[in-house]
Amino acid sequence: MGIGNYLMGDEGIGVHIANRLEHEQMPANVEVVDGGTGGFHLLGHFEGYDTIVLIDATLDNNPNGTIRLIKPRFASDFPTAMSTHDIGLKDMVSALQLMEKLPNIHLFVVSIESLQQQGIELTAEIEAVIPSLIEKIKQLLNELNSKEAIPQQIALVV
Repeated sequence: MGIGNYLMGDEGIGVHIANRLEHEQMPANVEVVDGGTGGFHLLGHFEGYDTIVLIDATLDNNPNGTIRLIKPRFASDFPTAMSTHDIGLKDMVSALQLMEKLPNIHLFVVSIESLQQQGIELTAEIEAVIPSLIEKIKQLLNELNSKEAIPQQIALVV
């Protein structure tokens, strides 16, 4: 599942990845979802899958374009500055915990410099990391599928 605001440049990296993954060969048990800035509107996606792979931008003081994979189990495990939809995503995770319906979450975060950029184009630095990020996503999906005797339903929410 790609998360982000497509109209705010690098902050929309998740949506850009979702658009590109729609043209890639994905395992049959994987659904690519453009989560945009959906917040609580994405709750149904989170409830309906055993595993969620998220892609989002973050303001974490790492060099621009740094890719990290984290496995948040609690809202407090998310990076401190997740972007313009920070509160909604963290609140949704807390709600899923309370309902005991929290899926297995894998979060790829891409460090960006600021939220000030407006427009649909990514900066050259962020555009340059997309092939590596897509490869990391595919590797994770292969690992997740190889661990399961029966493939689980996976939402790749970007």
